[in-house]
Amino acid sequence: MQIRVFASGSSGNCLLVSDGDAHIMIDAGISMRRIQSSLARCGLTRQDLTGVLITHEHSDHIFGLGMLAKYCSVPVYAPHTVASRLLGMLPQLDDALQVIPVDEPFSVGSVAVTAFHTPHDTDESVGYRLEGSAVYAHATDTGSVTEELLRGLSGADTVLIEANHDERMLRDGPYPFYLKKRILSARGHLSNADCAALARRLVESGARRVVLGHLSETNNRPELATAAVCAALAGLDAEVYCTTPDGLLSVPVGDEPC
Repeated sequence: MQIRVFASGSSGNCLLVSDGDAHIMIDAGISMRRIQSSLARCGLTRQDLTGVLITHEHSDHIFGLGMLAKYCSVPVYAPHTVASRLLGMLPQLDDALQVIPVDEPFSVGSVAVTAFHTPHDTDESVGYRLEGSAVYAHATDTGSVTEELLRGLSGADTVLIEANHDERMLRDGPYPFYLKKRILSARGHLSNADCAALARRLVESGARRVVLGHLSETNNRPELATAAVCAALAGLDAEVYCTTPDGLLSVPVGDEPC
């Protein structure tokens, strides 16, 4: 199993999980052109996609979904409330959209997928756990660490979690007060410090690789997020990767070599 991050951040989120013949995309928050070019760099086309998992309906997670559905017959999976929002925004998804349970596994190709709720400022938001030749777990847009979130992430070989902001940069930065308050809330986004504490718990539960995602371009820096997490993981055997808004990052899952 391998993950390839096409984009991660407030300007767009899109990631591919490949396991054998299964190629599963998580979110489609970038343009169709970028999705196609990113797939091409992996030696794939949109016709190779097995399914698309949607975490929630914010635009940075679904920007390219309408065009993808127009030109590709790939199934789109989302839990009930997210699916309802998607249909209201993108009626052309009607034939492709499949409503999925939360906390119950379902199959996408050869991969068992389980959605779990994440705390974010929308009516429903989920992360995903994918189990095939290895186990990958994914959760961004998480304002706080809940027991459900921990269950979804714990025991995975590789995890992608949110390191959205450096709290000092956010508090001293240019955002208006209401937006700072939203980001800092229990339904906003995780800080570097919160991410670091979560990363340590996950590595102690078996994670070997931690990927830092959804960094704010205004309120964070990759070196700050990486330093915070690496400090928290001192003495533990784990690798740390950091995403960027527009770079392709490839990370193995399980026993595949780096």
